[in-house]
Amino acid sequence: MGVIAEACGWLATGANWAGENGVAHRLGEHLYLTAVSLALACAIALPTAAYLGHIGRGGALAVNLSNAGRAVPTFAVLVLLTLTPLAGHGDLPTIIALVLFAVPPLLTNAYVGVREADQDVVEAARGMGMSGPQLLFRAELPLAFALIMTGVRSAGVQVVATATLAALPGGGGLGRIITGGFNTYDTPQVVAGALLVAALALLVEALLALVERVCDPMRRRPPAASGARGSGAPAEAGRV
Repeated sequence: MGVIAEACGWLATGANWAGENGVAHRLGEHLYLTAVSLALACAIALPTAAYLGHIGRGGALAVNLSNAGRAVPTFAVLVLLTLTPLAGHGDLPTIIALVLFAVPPLLTNAYVGVREADQDVVEAARGMGMSGPQLLFRAELPLAFALIMTGVRSAGVQVVATATLAALPGGGGLGRIITGGFNTYDTPQVVAGALLVAALALLVEALLALVERVCDPMRRRPPAASGARGSGAPAEAGRV
């Protein structure tokens, strides 16, 4: 508990928050890396998974290939990208590595969610004359939304935690506070950096859970629609 108290004291010191190496600046860098990486990973993984889940072909191969990428250490990918002339230095190698790290949970959850959507509802929608895109956007994706958001939350927390590795090859983020503490043998600073990363991960998890709750299309449907769905009414409507 003594180290925790010293870390809290370090965080309570205003001088540690100011300047280019201060907490405020490093937190902004960390949030930037997290937001950009997660947004790019979602833009790549979610449309691909939704399409493959809708057509029912090629999804298993894509999921297995993306999951195989988890066996490659993120730090090794980051170092290799830093040494690659095309990626160069700065934030680009870190963002690429984080995107590659975030894609597997996004792709897996979105594919499984769309592919295993309630077939009674899907068949009812198809029987009502919905086209392929209408079926995907109005039936399959709403049914898969909860599982998709579970993947987004998992990827978001993982990206927040893994972005600390950006400091090792000289990047920014909260990892610089931790490595700075190691370099100066300042244990309270190391613990303070770790606490900041943990708190940010919990905050991201809570915000994404709130987004899921507010935006879930199944929650926003009227009670009558929910009752009809539970009683099998959509199937009857599809046969009319």
